[in-house]
Amino acid sequence: MCGIVGYTGTDAAAPILLEGLSKLEYRGYDSAGLAVRNEDGEISVVKAKGRLHVLAEKTDDGRAVKGTCGIGHTRWATHGEPSEGNAHPHCSDDGNVVGVHNGIIENYQEIKDKLIKNGYQFHSETDTEAAIKLIDYYYKKYFGNPIDAINRMMVRVRGSYALALMFKDYPGEIYVARKDSPMIIGKEGNGCYLASDVPAILKYTRTVYYIGNLEIGRLANGEVTFFNLDGDEIEIEPTEITWNAEAAEKGGFEHYMMKEIHEQPEAINNTLNAYIKDGKIDFSEINLTDEEIKNLDNIYITACGSAYHAGVVGQYVIEDLAKIPVRVELASEFRYRDPLLSKNSLVIAISQSGETADTLAAIREAKSKERKTLGIVNVVGSSIAREADNVLYTYAGPEISVATTKAYSAQLVSVYCIAIHFAYVRGEIDEAKYSELVEELKTLPAKIEKILDDKERIQWFAAKQSSLKDIFFIGRGIDYAISMEGSLKMKEISYIHSEAYAAGELKHGTISLVENGTLLIGVLTQNKLYEKTVSNMVECKARGAYLMGLTTYGNYDIEDRADFVTYVPKTDEHFTASLAIIPLQLMSYYVSVAKGLDVDKPRNLAKSVTVE
Repeated sequence: MCGIVGYTGTDAAAPILLEGLSKLEYRGYDSAGLAVRNEDGEISVVKAKGRLHVLAEKTDDGRAVKGTCGIGHTRWATHGEPSEGNAHPHCSDDGNVVGVHNGIIENYQEIKDKLIKNGYQFHSETDTEAAIKLIDYYYKKYFGNPIDAINRMMVRVRGSYALALMFKDYPGEIYVARKDSPMIIGKEGNGCYLASDVPAILKYTRTVYYIGNLEIGRLANGEVTFFNLDGDEIEIEPTEITWNAEAAEKGGFEHYMMKEIHEQPEAINNTLNAYIKDGKIDFSEINLTDEEIKNLDNIYITACGSAYHAGVVGQYVIEDLAKIPVRVELASEFRYRDPLLSKNSLVIAISQSGETADTLAAIREAKSKERKTLGIVNVVGSSIAREADNVLYTYAGPEISVATTKAYSAQLVSVYCIAIHFAYVRGEIDEAKYSELVEELKTLPAKIEKILDDKERIQWFAAKQSSLKDIFFIGRGIDYAISMEGSLKMKEISYIHSEAYAAGELKHGTISLVENGTLLIGVLTQNKLYEKTVSNMVECKARGAYLMGLTTYGNYDIEDRADFVTYVPKTDEHFTASLAIIPLQLMSYYVSVAKGLDVDKPRNLAKSVTVE
């Protein structure tokens, strides 16, 4: 979301800051600002609500703001509405400290209350202002040392941050601090640069430093110095950027997985737009006739990994809406057990790459029995797309991270469309229900955006779970299918043992594994099953489990029973998997990051399993 840039050297700072901010516009923002120190030591702060061009016009493209040391920011509103007053940079009361901030300060209100008691005044609704003024407080209390002041702030605050700061008593210097939020520092000649991501400074330097968590940097006199939380100087080796297309595709996110999590609304929109025309689902290109759909007596869904979990969701939705019996098979099992396929059956194979070896073999097995096949794939011209009788393409775009997110979401909406279309053709739903379901599908992208806007709560919770050894996910019906995918995400990128169970099965053996501190995540999006699953959660809590609830807005009574609750917007209950999976994807990601793991390339795994 937010973007940070900074420069100190011998050139005019403001034009460099504006150029850098323009490279970070993809992150989304609602206001922008910059602070530049002139030769007299005075700091000019200019802020503007809206797009970056408004700030550029106010500063005459930076020419009206003189000075060779400065910081800039694009803000996406979290605490406080989009406004010039809430825009960054923020200053201490006397202008002693000026700073910009990405991330979220969880305990900003208690810090703010403390500072007000010490005479500080606040002029914005942001958490950032509290952090800046806390640094000023410690700076003055501990004899004017920026490193000490920043270190004390880092120990005091909770949350995530990338901070860039200027101190009145230290002209020509910029200080940075980082925890969780991305920050890189570059150096070229007499100039030092900082930014949220490489594209912002690539025009000026290819020598960059990746500052670590809970570390501080000082940019001054063409040099960069790093310090740990104890204030001791540390060495960080520079990295030479040898840019390539794959690295450029990260779009400023620290990992492909996070980028692809944020691309899910677009992936869903693109997939729906391919098949919904004028309010109707158009499967004319798939070559399944209405007569064939009406004559179906069974559907078999075969897939591996996350695609299998999308199939499990599909089983519940297709059976409930279209009233066709559905069996979901692991492709690796399907191919070897000589499956008995009824004459009027359809075999649906789901695969992101369209090259998954077991799934491809399942398609071939079905075709050898002369059964109709349908491939749901993301890659045009892939083997499954070529060999299946019919193909339904998802439009997720290239997916780089091994842990699938946006391809899975595109698969989900594809099976929803199949369920709705088949139900309508077979007369199981009327025109009104059909239109209602199609319109609700279109609301999913905006609802996912709402969940992503509140991801800092998940980040805060996930950071506390990195030392866990076991996590259990439970749910019933579609919630069980969601749990399966959430558990897979957790284990594949965090290496924490996690399992998903149908909640009613807990007392048939699994509950014996529950002990003090065991994290149990209950997925609760199906109203008819809500109380049953809550009861299972409470049974585990009585045996020492720590409970997280994942439910829809309105079910606030769960807060009396669970230790932590996260909410998703309401939708038709057939479609809740598309929303409920987002917090679980985010949680897995943040746990992995907290453990310092390679999120995009988890050990022992490949993106596409093309061999048995």
